[in-house]
Amino acid sequence: MTRLPLWLKQRIPDAAALNTMRLVSAAAVNTVCKEARCPNSSSCFSRKQLTFMILGDTCTRNCRFCKVNKARDKFLSVDEDEPARISRIVEKLGLKYVVITSVSRDDLLDGGAGQFVKTIKAIRQLDRKIRIEVLIPDFGGEISCLKSLLDAGPDVVAHNIETVPGLYKDLRPEADYLSSLELLRNLKLLRPEIISKSSLMLGLGETQDEVGRTMKDLRQNNCDILTLGQYLAASDQQVPVKEFISLQQFLKYKDMGYSLGFKSVLSGPLVRSSYKAEEVFKEVK
Repeated sequence: MTRLPLWLKQRIPDAAALNTMRLVSAAAVNTVCKEARCPNSSSCFSRKQLTFMILGDTCTRNCRFCKVNKARDKFLSVDEDEPARISRIVEKLGLKYVVITSVSRDDLLDGGAGQFVKTIKAIRQLDRKIRIEVLIPDFGGEISCLKSLLDAGPDVVAHNIETVPGLYKDLRPEADYLSSLELLRNLKLLRPEIISKSSLMLGLGETQDEVGRTMKDLRQNNCDILTLGQYLAASDQQVPVKEFISLQQFLKYKDMGYSLGFKSVLSGPLVRSSYKAEEVFKEVK
């Protein structure tokens, strides 16, 4: 399935988007927008909305839907200056809402939690009023790593469930569905005031009933915000799209999410985990 519906066509970068791209590139800072080939990059960059990706551009896991580079036994380091470079970009762009994610780093004892903490602190030193959202891996299930991250005081913590449990073995062989739910549950047990968030990709072969059950699982583990978007294969190296979800079905999932008690549900073809993150945060607050 290769022909995209009209609503998935990407816009050409304008001058504002190109300026943001040049600034990020010159600072040698990674964004998941670029590394994962997000379809919203041009429109988001033009509004100075981007998601920083820390701990390099290479992941130690092998999710079959993801375009980010895979380690393949390559030695990976930690860039100690990365948090400072990100904070300088935040200052130059005048960002008031910052989103930070990372590759999975199973080679690190803390799963990369320490680099998240350093980056949060570097941004807080600029202005404590800046809102910070982090999209985190599972840290190998180590609750001490999650606690150290939460102690740094992010405003929103996202952890993506990504797909329905029946597709995990094929699409996410090194991840665990129940562990991800446990992380979301522990997050709210440790810091109930922090907003929690998760995301589902659709069009990978899941059924409507499976999506509904996954949404219920997320709410039962106190997830506050849910985003649902259309999966798109970034290249022929990723698992192909099985189905393009209709606009009507996205609206149906949105209504279902609100009926389950989510505080905010963003559902549509171009929606991604961090899409319109600041607007969603304001809606919830």
